[in-house]
Amino acid sequence: MSGNWDAASTWSCNCVPTKNDNVIIKTGHTVKTANGYLCRNLEVERGASIEILGTFLAEASAPISPNLYLGQPTKPNDTTDLLMVKPQFVLSYNNTKRHANWVSWELSTSWLGTSDRQNDFRPDSTLKQGWYRVVTSDYTNSGFDRGHLCPSADRTKSEEDNSATFLMTNIAPQAPVLNREPWAYLEEYCRNVVKTGYKAVIIAGMDGSGGAGTNGSMQRINGKINVPSKLYKIVVFYPEQGSITTNSTVIAANFPNTNEANQDVSWLKYVTTIKDIESSVAGVDFLSSLPMPLQTVLKNKKFDVANAGFDVEATVRTYNGRPLLVGPRGGCYYINSNGNKTYVDRSFCGN
Repeated sequence: MSGNWDAASTWSCNCVPTKNDNVIIKTGHTVKTANGYLCRNLEVERGASIEILGTFLAEASAPISPNLYLGQPTKPNDTTDLLMVKPQFVLSYNNTKRHANWVSWELSTSWLGTSDRQNDFRPDSTLKQGWYRVVTSDYTNSGFDRGHLCPSADRTKSEEDNSATFLMTNIAPQAPVLNREPWAYLEEYCRNVVKTGYKAVIIAGMDGSGGAGTNGSMQRINGKINVPSKLYKIVVFYPEQGSITTNSTVIAANFPNTNEANQDVSWLKYVTTIKDIESSVAGVDFLSSLPMPLQTVLKNKKFDVANAGFDVEATVRTYNGRPLLVGPRGGCYYINSNGNKTYVDRSFCGN
């Protein structure tokens, strides 16, 4: 790599091969390396550059977790953005709001099995000492569901994996209709795609304050837990034996956290772009681990179910008490009393 992207100062650094090497190239600077030196930890911020002179070695560090393949959407801090790495997912926890800012996880058939839903909602004992630990009774009579961010059904390989999804740090107040209908149908769609030879990296998060559940509008549950106004989901699919490229399919959806806005509505209605979610959620930068040209392409993609190329059929909403399904080419239908497909206008499925 070379070049001085921000036309700022250029300086030289000799990195000596010690186990404590930790070199960060700050935005607006270019570092010229010295020939023959080694850096074990080298971070280049966006807007910075490194110019390689002669032979220079930098040990590649493994990602924090495969569940963070797309990078961290936010910069961690000790109060409103605590990074918590678990084997099953990675999350950023906000102690002020008392729910996650986002949760990131990998979805593949290697995570899917036959383990039952454990249903053991419980406080997360790994939160920092002195922080309030949300308990399941905080949601009692609130009018909001204990909504999973990383879904229980995405972690069924073992009871331990499934149980981890019931930690309250993976739970957020969701309007019941959102949680049980469009949000759940999008989760199901992702699993169906993965079963046809794909992997996915998924980020679910939220923004704002003020949602509307069974008991009407609310800013906080029992004065303790912030009720987000929006919940979003970003999904990047890639072949099981491949990698993320400009051809990867992206789903980005941003849902209002109200019962009314999600009643008998397809999740396809709320499809948008990653770029649009970035514009509406302060302080996020998605796909930060990917090369900038690739980020640009993926952030501007808008999902089109009819041209996604996935050979799946999945429920997208209910209509008159019947599940409406979308097919591989975007057809919208329900199963009639004879067990056959009855097609309806595609607009009923939201596409």
